[in-house]
Amino acid sequence: MSQFAKPLTQRLYSLDVFRGFIMFLLIAEAAGFHESFASLTEGSTFYPLALQLQHHPWNGLRFWDLIQPFFMFIVGVAMPFSFKKRLEKGGRKELNKHIAMRCLKLFLFGVLLHCIYSHGPVWELWNVLVQLAFTILIAYAVMGKSTKFQIGFTIFLLLLTEVLYRIYNPEAPYAQGHETFGAWVDLLVMGKVNDGYWAFINFLPTATHTIWGVVCGQLLQNSRATSSKLKTFLFWGVLATVTGFTLDFFDITPIVKRIATTSFTLASGGISILALALFYWIIDVKGYRKKWLQIFAVIGTNSIFIYLFAETFGHLIFREFDILWNTGLFHNLDAYKDWLLVLESLLILLFLWYITYYLDKRKIYFKV
Repeated sequence: MSQFAKPLTQRLYSLDVFRGFIMFLLIAEAAGFHESFASLTEGSTFYPLALQLQHHPWNGLRFWDLIQPFFMFIVGVAMPFSFKKRLEKGGRKELNKHIAMRCLKLFLFGVLLHCIYSHGPVWELWNVLVQLAFTILIAYAVMGKSTKFQIGFTIFLLLLTEVLYRIYNPEAPYAQGHETFGAWVDLLVMGKVNDGYWAFINFLPTATHTIWGVVCGQLLQNSRATSSKLKTFLFWGVLATVTGFTLDFFDITPIVKRIATTSFTLASGGISILALALFYWIIDVKGYRKKWLQIFAVIGTNSIFIYLFAETFGHLIFREFDILWNTGLFHNLDAYKDWLLVLESLLILLFLWYITYYLDKRKIYFKV
């Protein structure tokens, strides 16, 4: 590990596995597994595990709160690799056009998903794809700068977020409810607030996740020793994580995923870096490339497509099956309802996974 590594230009298998693992969990939620598993285990010793697959109601951090930061961070890591290829093929002008179209598509897909959720046209901007459209634009705007500038810019974004929330409501900037800066922006942009307290302006601090991903991707591309790369990941990952939890512990800024507070962004961003280091070390450095990892890797190659498909058809299938129980058609099986819903959600998950497997085998990749 002390020798210098060749600059990475090829696709990182560890990144595909990492991305695929996160997407696997996302489509499992869309398939209804998280909900059905919580119903099945409620009141049992397994219920705390089910809670980790749900967002924290406010101040605190659960595993599921890390999924969106992971996703945004992974997109950032991939950007230096994919953009280098595009620059070699078409130049800066073509890359600028690609970024503009990609972000526009993500924005429109995110808006469309809210319309599907609401069964009609709505103007709502809380979806992760809408958030991602903005974080990619911000990250792309600064990714040509030095590493110090990019990190400094993320510190600026976090400080700006802190200031905006504290100026808007000096007495209780992070109190649960609709008296926050984020809710004010939602009323200004959409004329409504979110019942779950999610805020559209979250893209401002969470652009940090995508920018940090870009910085990590650029580090992976250079010829520094592998050991040096891993030490850098560990140092910054631990520093960001500890800083985030320290801000929360001393009641300076609470960790709240729903409004992406600075402490949450720091903690989740730090954990994202540490997770990348773990996947990279095990898979690309140690060479652990067992065949079973393909279960996740194939999902990572069509991540946006399967997310959209799962959030529409997968979600719809589970909901329709759940509605059938209310008709009395399965009255004799009521005692087994929770078990059957878990089984049904797993079958939907298997179906969704097989779609990605089928597409990967035939080298069919949907790009956004």
